[in-house]
Amino acid sequence: MDLNTLWFILIGLLFAGFFFLEGFDYGVGMLLPFLGKDDRTRRVLINTIGPHWDGNEVWLITAGGALFAAFPHWYATMFSGFYMAFVLVLLSLILRGAAFEFRSKLGNPRWRGAWDWMLFFGSLLPSLLLPVALFNLLRGVPIDATMTYRGSLVTLLNLPALLWGVAAILGFLFHGAIFLSLKTGGEIASQARAMAEKLWPPTLAILLIGLISSIFTTDVTARWPVALFLVPLLAVGTLVVSGVFLRRGRSGLAFAAFGVTIVLVVSSLFLALYPRVMVSSLSPDWSLTIYTAASSAYTLRIMSYIALALVPVVLLYQAWSYWVFRQRLVRESPLEY
Repeated sequence: MDLNTLWFILIGLLFAGFFFLEGFDYGVGMLLPFLGKDDRTRRVLINTIGPHWDGNEVWLITAGGALFAAFPHWYATMFSGFYMAFVLVLLSLILRGAAFEFRSKLGNPRWRGAWDWMLFFGSLLPSLLLPVALFNLLRGVPIDATMTYRGSLVTLLNLPALLWGVAAILGFLFHGAIFLSLKTGGEIASQARAMAEKLWPPTLAILLIGLISSIFTTDVTARWPVALFLVPLLAVGTLVVSGVFLRRGRSGLAFAAFGVTIVLVVSSLFLALYPRVMVSSLSPDWSLTIYTAASSAYTLRIMSYIALALVPVVLLYQAWSYWVFRQRLVRESPLEY
């Protein structure tokens, strides 16, 4: 394995980690208007992700930084071409962060209600647009011989990509509901578990539809050996297992199983891309690969040393933060966030 492949795998893992952690985070934000029947309940729901939401977003920042350093041409083409989509994501994340900070500054119900909706839309938009952007890397976008994107925001909003955006929204809602059933107690936990059970069938259905549609909208069948189709099939299997555990009251195992589903779906995308990083719909010869889009071997080597030293520290710190804030929250819990 060369360093180009290694860094492609690491970036894939960063995106998988981001969607796993921020998935249930976004899910809680989107569930706020539906499970938060009063201000006290909404405050408890927000408290479940209060200590973690900013740390979860770091995974996206790190993935972007790794792209910039390891594959600068990939970074330049994607971030310039998908500029409007990423601006919308950035604005939504800014509003989402502001909602966490400003919601409790006033006790006025209208003030708090407005910030609650900011949190909802700030969770909804990234859940839609980020999977849309990633799927378009595989489906193909108009990239010319100079590695320049020749499309627009409308180009990205095609039906197959939007299908994966909707699949992500349903999946994150499902993941968020299971997370709330683990992090809360009493009536809130019961409502969250019931919501997760309702969300499981449509989540499974749209995942199946998305995987089948990908066979016809990408070149995966022409490039993949039969054995690699086990990865998306395993994703479906782990989602089925998650639903079974949920019905049996094993929310922790259901949460873990669906986390594996998210990792397998993201892995399927990167496996289908490799060794490309962006597929050109204008000409296969103009697709960006891990070699044409990469930094120098020296840069990749130095980055590998830095990652080897720092990534374990970051992982240990984030695991420690989840352990510290592991207790369940109920309506009577102190409102600290």
